[in-house]
Amino acid sequence: MNASASPLTIEFGGDASLDGFRAALKPHAGKGLVLHYGERTIRPGYHVTEVKAGSFVTLDCGGNPDAWRETILQVEDIEATADGDFMSVAKFERILQRVAERLELEADARLTFEVGQPGEPMQIFDVGALEIAGGEQIVLKLEGRPAICKPRHRLEQPAGATACCSSKASGGGCC
Repeated sequence: MNASASPLTIEFGGDASLDGFRAALKPHAGKGLVLHYGERTIRPGYHVTEVKAGSFVTLDCGGNPDAWRETILQVEDIEATADGDFMSVAKFERILQRVAERLELEADARLTFEVGQPGEPMQIFDVGALEIAGGEQIVLKLEGRPAICKPRHRLEQPAGATACCSSKASGGGCC
């Protein structure tokens, strides 16, 4: 029987931690890592240009404080200069390991990708899923990060309710 196996998909749903992502990649060290972002497939020459370890302390429009750690991988989508192969998972991991030797990368930090082509603005993405097929590549599906009003999204509002940030809100706690 020659039934083809469907790819294994590991869903992150936009909420990947650095270590969770690295653990999912680990068994696939010999495969090429292909990124799919914003209706594009990254070109084989892509380059990890910077790894940022950030600590954020914020106050949202409802006056609610928040804090979290984030690891941001900045990736430039450029053409390959030589062989045209995608970066291997092993090389990607070596880059992260090298950074971890010089910077403190929190294991449970939220993982964010900033991706763009030369001359274009960077776009911000969350890790959506890893698709693992039997071939030579693993596909990282990145999802655009939408802008949100956190207080409005935290509350379940009945139909017709006015969010704190709408023009009809009257002193409902917004900054």
